[in-house]
Amino acid sequence: MDVTLTPDQQAFIKLAVADGRLRSEEEAVAEALALWEERERNRIAFLATLTDARASVARGEGRELTDESLQELAKSVKDRGRARLATDLARSA
Repeated sequence: MDVTLTPDQQAFIKLAVADGRLRSEEEAVAEALALWEERERNRIAFLATLTDARASVARGEGRELTDESLQELAKSVKDRGRARLATDLARSA
């Protein structure tokens, strides 16, 4: 397969090789492909999570987020944290 890079891409690669960040032009292409593969794996994982979340909502397992529900959640987290701290302090006393 032959790939034609733009002049800017070629200059970018040559600079990276000249600076010693990469050993060769081939390594630059391999690095670019590895990053693309990682991005695609992350995209696929995100889409799977999104599908799971939509299915959860469809089963009625979701929770509507409103200002009030977020305040309740924050209060609940604070209360649990304070209770845990009080328990830890009582044990260490």
